[in-house]
Amino acid sequence: MEKEQIRERVAQAAGMPKDVVLGASIITVTGTSEVCVENYRGIIEYKDSLVRLQTKEGQIRITGKRLDIEYYTNDEMKITGIIDCLEFVRGRREV
Repeated sequence: MEKEQIRERVAQAAGMPKDVVLGASIITVTGTSEVCVENYRGIIEYKDSLVRLQTKEGQIRITGKRLDIEYYTNDEMKITGIIDCLEFVRGRREV
């Protein structure tokens, strides 16, 4: 059994949130103008039409217009603007 599957079962059995046990990202989308991302690993690319973030699972790509990182900390950020697309790309890792 894969290590991730074991952790997921332990989290489920213990009633613990997956973000705590697995380090999974939490993404909160408010309408088409705001995205909050928790548990990201780094900013890969930041332009007014594209924000790419590295997570434990892969990448998150946010495309739109007038995108702005309103704030960020080591583990949380808020992106605002006109959001057209939110995409998950599993396994891709930038070096």
